[in-house]
Order: sequence, then structure tokens, then C-alpha cells
Amino acid sequence: MGLTEEVVSFVVKTRYRDIPAEVIRLAQGFILDGLGVTLAGSTEKGSRILQGFIRQIGGREEATIVGTGLMAPCPLAALANGASGHAMDYDDTQLSTSKEAVYGLLTHPTVPVLSAVLAVGERERISGQEFLLAYILGVEVECRIADAINPRHYQSGFHSTATIGGLGAVMAIGKILGLKEEPLARALGIVASMASGLRENFGTMTKPLHAGLAAENGVAAALLAEKGFSSARNILEAKRGFFNAMAGGYDEKKISGRLGRPYFMQEPGISIKPYPSGSLSHPAQDLILDMVKTHDLQAEDIESIEVGTNSNVPNALIYPMPKTALEGKFSIPFCMAIGVLERKAGSAQFTDRKVRDSKVVELMKRVKLYVDQELEALGYDQVRSRIRIKLKDGKTIEGKADVAKGHPLKPMNWAEIGEKFRDCASLVLSHKNAEDAIELVANLDRQRSMLPLMRALSGRNSAALKLKQIKVKKPKSKRWSGIPKK
Repeated sequence: MGLTEEVVSFVVKTRYRDIPAEVIRLAQGFILDGLGVTLAGSTEKGSRILQGFIRQIGGREEATIVGTGLMAPCPLAALANGASGHAMDYDDTQLSTSKEAVYGLLTHPTVPVLSAVLAVGERERISGQEFLLAYILGVEVECRIADAINPRHYQSGFHSTATIGGLGAVMAIGKILGLKEEPLARALGIVASMASGLRENFGTMTKPLHAGLAAENGVAAALLAEKGFSSARNILEAKRGFFNAMAGGYDEKKISGRLGRPYFMQEPGISIKPYPSGSLSHPAQDLILDMVKTHDLQAEDIESIEVGTNSNVPNALIYPMPKTALEGKFSIPFCMAIGVLERKAGSAQFTDRKVRDSKVVELMKRVKLYVDQELEALGYDQVRSRIRIKLKDGKTIEGKADVAKGHPLKPMNWAEIGEKFRDCASLVLSHKNAEDAIELVANLDRQRSMLPLMRALSGRNSAALKLKQIKVKKPKSKRWSGIPKK
């Protein structure tokens, strides 16, 4: 069996009842988080431009553009929602299975798959269980492909969320459409030739567009394959196929025989972002906030801040003196400065006004990012960070962090995910719609239809949210605690 055949066979043959209860529960948490960041991201300037562009194009009103009253054809709704979901750089991050792979440089797995599933699922009026199954399978394939690909793919300039997100999205949509092995292999062949996205666009509106295009490509490729559109059926492993062309190879043992054994959500896991910025900054952000509060530090007390990391961090966080909020998301000096000055790092801190504030600019000049050889030698699977703060009175304060809040080793519980969702949703939804959405996701496996959830996410009147639910026993996950029971 070739690798492409193995992947599509896994998707076609896996049923909802085959999914472990813990994976179902984990998926509910990742979905709620993904919906929240999509709602918040729908207010960003780039998202508004894209929404206006889609409104001009017009077409059949098949699917909701989240956070708006707009409806659009499925591929365009997936495009808009995918771009919104990544607009604030607040979406989840795939971990790696080895020290050689680089944490945070694989994919942001949820948004491309979720955006595609929302669009086609609404049109096809799928149940909550169908929603969960498609999402879980899409994320599993996406994460395994990203984990297996030669790291050269990312390091030479490809944005993995853009290139590999579409491969996960097409598997999810193929499952919803009921595609068998042969058309699903063709769908994968189609979307692999649509894959693109370059890291030089980090810090611009085009970076979140990558996630939107991945979702749109997944939808379009699946719909084309359903109609009989042809493509190569061995696209992953072929000499001129995805892995070889995009990266010069892959590690077969990281994907072959590994799909669902265990699910990637379980091991090594997916990390939920505590801050709306590049994930490689997060351990340092956790650390600076803790140090500032513990020692009651003020900006005027600080002579310099040195941040030590491995060599992949400066390769991704590329703005020493950012000029916009988008650039600030990829800037260690800004993340450190705003942490000291405001003792927070939420969506209210990542704005153009904050980045250009004279106090922030002055403090950024005192921040140095360097490669710490001790941390470099430990590998790249974690974003280990060290901070040394030199005070004007001659004292030095030091700290070290391996992971940030939201990492599986330092996880958020359901209540904390809910609070992040409420904060994000408050930008566009009423309190009632936000609470309705949380309850519907918590009970997604019992929903006969996802339409009530889409109504809540659109901000439209949600008086008709109460539909009959399937009664299913809901075992708890080891990770999310406190999901409400019916």
C-alpha cells in the first residue's frame, strides 16, 4: 500500500464510534478555541477587506461567514473564515514528535480544517457527530503529514499552515461528502498542486490569508474530485509529488502506521495559544509577565532585557523594531516591552497604537534577542527561553521557561478555554449568542444539526437554538475538565 492510499483508506474507513472518547473531548476544546479566534479575527482590517471582496463577487448563499450576517458560496466562506481564524495569530499550534522537529514551525492545525468543515457542513446540514469526525480526521492527517515532512520545507520559506492545511481540509470535506478511496486520492492530488504560502509574508495580511486559501483549496478540491476531476493518485510519496517537491523528502515512519495510533491530539498534542502572537514568543511572554509581577518591575527600573532562545526563534520572530501590530506579533522586543508596561498580552495589547507608543518604542530598544548555546543544544521540540533583566541599580534578575500556558504540559481547562472564547466573541456577538455557542460546542456530539451553532456564530437571532439532541453517554477527557453535562 502506498502512502497516499494508506492515508485515504484511514479516512474512508474510520467511523465516529472508532474515535476514542478522550479525542472527542479534546476536539471540542480545540473547536471552541478555533471558533473564538475566528470571531475575533473577523474584525481585523484584512478580514474586513476580504469580506468586502467576497460580497462583491456574490454567488449562492450556502455558508456563513462567522461574525457577520454574510452568506457566501462554500469555498468563499471557507476562505473568509480561515483568514479570520489566523488573523490575530491566536490559533492553536501543533507540537512535534521528536527533538529534531521544530516546535511551532509545523502547522496551526485547527483553522484550515475547521473553516472548511463549517462551510460544507452547513450546506450539507451535517450532525454534530459528523462535524466532529470530519474535523478530527482532517486534523490527524494534517498533523501527521506536517510531522513527517523534511524540516527544510519550513526553513526554506514555506508556511506549513498554508501548504499542509489544505491537505487536512480536503480529507475532512471528502469525509463529509462520502468520497471513497479513489476519488479521495484524486482530491488529495488536486489540493497538493494548489499548495503554496511563503513565510516572507509573515507580519502582513497575507499570512492569515494562507490559512483561508488552505481551507478554500480543500473545499474546492473535494468538490472537483466528487465531479470526476482527475489527478495523480500517489501524490504524497511520488518522486515528483508533494513530499519530494516541497521538501526533498520525508520521514515515512512518522506517518505510515501512525494515523490514529494514537491520535495526534493525544500524543504529542496540540497547544492552545494564551497570547495573540507567534507561538515561538509564548514561553518568554509567560516568563516576562511572571517576572514583572513577582518583582514588581517598572520600565524605568530596567537597563536591559536579554532573551535567549534556540536559533529557530530569530528565524521566525523577525521584527526587532515593529511598526504595526501584525509585525509586533513576530517581535520579541515588542512582546517583552508590552509585558513590562501593561503586565498583559491580550488582543487589546496587540494594536498599531500600542506598537507605536513612545514608551513601548523606547523600551524595545533595550531588548536583545540572542541564540543561547545551552538551549540550542537541547533541541527544538520546545521553545525553551531564558530572560535576564539588568536593573539600573546593578541587580540582575533571571528566569527560564520551557513551555507556555496552553501547552499539553501546562494545559488550559474547559473553563479557561471558555473565557478565552468569551473574550474573543465579545467583539462581535451578544452575551447570549456567545453562551449559546459554548453550550452547543460542549454538547456537539449530541446535536442533530450544526445549524443552531452557525446561527449563534453569525450573530443572528438565536431564539430557535433548541433542537432535539441525541442522548449519548459523555465520558470525560483526561485533559479538558468541567465541560457541562446534559
